[in-house]
Amino acid sequence: MFDHLLYRFEGETSGLHECWTILSAIAEATSRVELGTIVLATAFRNPALLAKMAATLDEVSGGRLTLGLGCGWHDPEFEAFGYPTDHKVGRFEEALRVIVDLVRTGRGDLDGEWYTIRDCALLPPAPRPEMPILVAAGAPRMLGLTARHADAWNTAWYGLPNDELQADLRAMREACEREGRDIATLGLTVGLTIREPAAGPVDQRRAAKSLAAEPDLIAEALTAYEGIGFEHAICSLEPTTTAMVERLAAAVAHWRPEVG
Repeated sequence: MFDHLLYRFEGETSGLHECWTILSAIAEATSRVELGTIVLATAFRNPALLAKMAATLDEVSGGRLTLGLGCGWHDPEFEAFGYPTDHKVGRFEEALRVIVDLVRTGRGDLDGEWYTIRDCALLPPAPRPEMPILVAAGAPRMLGLTARHADAWNTAWYGLPNDELQADLRAMREACEREGRDIATLGLTVGLTIREPAAGPVDQRRAAKSLAAEPDLIAEALTAYEGIGFEHAICSLEPTTTAMVERLAAAVAHWRPEVG
């Protein structure tokens, strides 16, 4: 689920339901589907409370949560809901430390510039201290935090692999090297934008950053990303309709017939 409060571009405002509430509903309505956030903006919630929310959802879902985190980027939603827009990465760094400590160890203390928690305890404890924590990152400082703390990294949004994707992957590899970490221990995830096939020409930039919902093309992309080392594809469907979900299912069956 996306974690946005509203979108405001060129004077047009749109929005979507609050993602954590929707994830809780999905957890109750399903038994096998994995749950995740792409990604929770840590600025929108107190980090200690967020860790408790994550532990609770992982409990009620039977251990199906991947906790995706990010620092946020869309200033209009910060401003509309009264959140500060400054020092996003600095605030995220402290929040990430709090969340990781509480989920992994059940305890937390931090006297930071942005957050203060004292003798905090996560009780009941997280049912899975190894609950995957994913960070979406692109800039050097965020990549360093990912290499230091996260179980998985997300880069987005793409169509077929391109030079930009390869540059992002090199930057992540270098960040891991600086932190003394083998990138093989970091789960690699990629966000793919899958669009409805167009009857006419498609804008060149949009074509480079998305895939038409054609089974052979999506199968080609999934094969290519798997070959590079990505283990998880997060697909954003444009538009989000039953027909597009069916197209994606057909593509996966084309890619892995045994899945279909």
